[in-house]
Order: sequence, then C-alpha cells, then structure tokens
Amino acid sequence: MNTTSVLDPEDIDDRTRSTRTKDLFEARSASEDPQERRQLAEEIVTINLPVADSLAQRYSARGLPIEDLMQEARLALVRVVESFRPEYGHDFLSYAVPSILGALRKQFRDSGWTVRPPRRIQEAQQAINQTRSDLLQELGREPRVSELAATLDLDEETVIEALSADGCYTPASLDRPVGGEGDADPGGRTLGSVLGSEDPDFASCEARVVLRPLLSRLEDRDRTVLKLRFVDGLTQREVGEEIGVTQMQVSRILSRIFNTLRDEVGEMPEIAQAS
Repeated sequence: MNTTSVLDPEDIDDRTRSTRTKDLFEARSASEDPQERRQLAEEIVTINLPVADSLAQRYSARGLPIEDLMQEARLALVRVVESFRPEYGHDFLSYAVPSILGALRKQFRDSGWTVRPPRRIQEAQQAINQTRSDLLQELGREPRVSELAATLDLDEETVIEALSADGCYTPASLDRPVGGEGDADPGGRTLGSVLGSEDPDFASCEARVVLRPLLSRLEDRDRTVLKLRFVDGLTQREVGEEIGVTQMQVSRILSRIFNTLRDEVGEMPEIAQAS
C-alpha cells in the first residue's frame, strides 16, 4: 500500500520519512518503466516537501518573500531527487539538506549584493557550488575546505573567502513596514518590531539529519556510551560502571567520538555547534 497516500507528509516523523524514502529509491532503481520511475520520484519529493519548506523558513526574515524561498527549496529538492545515487549507500537527507541550503544561499546571492566581491571570488563561488554538490554525494558529508581547494586547484584562502562571501546579499531594512512599502501595517509595525528570536529547533533538526548516518557507523560500544551519557543522563563515572571502564576512559572515549564526528561533519559550523 502507498503509505504517503494515507499519511500526511507533515505528520511523518524523521525515522519513518528516512525509511520510506530509502524504500522508494530502491523501488525506483529496480524499475525500468519510465512512468513508474516518474511516479516514484514524485512520491519521494512529496514525502520530503516538509523538509524543504522547513529549510526555506529559516531564511524567511532575510529580505526575500517566503513564497520565493519555498519555491526555490522545492525545486532544489526535485533536482536532488533526480541526481541522488542510492548505490553510494548514503542517507538521502544527509545529501539533500546541504544541497537545498546551497540553493537557498544562491538565491540570495543572485538577488543582489550589498558588497560585490571581486570577480575571481564570484567565479570561485560558482565552481565551489558545483564541486561541493558532487563531493557531498561522493563523500556522504560536507567537503572540507582542503578537499574543495584540492579538487578545484585553488588555494584554501580563496575557497574560504568565497564561502565567506555568501552573506553579501541585499538585506531588507528593519524599518520597512510590515506588508511592504505599499501596504503598510495599520498599527505602524516594522519588520524589526516583529522579528522573533532564533528557533533552536531548526539547528537541532538539521543536526539530527546529518548526524544520524554518522552515528550509525560508530562501533556498538561508542553508541552505547553516547546513549548512556546523553539520552539516559548518566554521569561519566556511572557510564564507566555500566561498561566496565574508569571515568577517565569514558572521558577519552567521548573525546574520540566527538573528534570523529567533527571531522565527518566538515565545514558545517551550525551543525557542529548544534551537536
């Protein structure tokens, strides 16, 4: 039975979405019927639309209409579904989320510059965006600066400068009336007066999506240590008693795990902090 015809994609939890997406990709890879492959691709897009919309919402207060951002995020999702190669064995969302975020950032770059970077940086950005997407799928994680530089034959300083220039888009004034210049809010509210605080759940959701496949590759004991420490809330000493090691050894195990995860996450500081 087609589960997405019964369940609203908004009501599907992360684990169910990941499992269902994997099953759909496997069915699509096995099918030789073009029409069936298109239908399966559409179902993959549908079940993952809430993820794309959630990522678009992250940029809703930065000067571009939310409708445009959601459209760009959804188009990026469609492109990612077509380009994803399940035979690599990576989790789909660990590839899709950074790709959609990259498309949203490009939307801001294309909308205009507050400070226009040198042409060499703009050209480097274009090359980095394409290479970043290719390496992301090949590696199953965000490529590091050193990997981007080596692939593109650029120095790391240029890559860092190009990545840092992502925020040079034209922002909306916080003094702009709610509703736009031609449709001022009757109460005189401005964008600045209605901005809320950053929702930590966004970073937490993104961290879970990226970290899930990484955690699955850890050794059983390492996953047990993480569960005892951060899910069950045990102290390091109590964790050590559970697995038969000293508190100092638990501390070293945790440090090793964190270093491994940081290396795997690569150039994604928001997720690294959220983890």
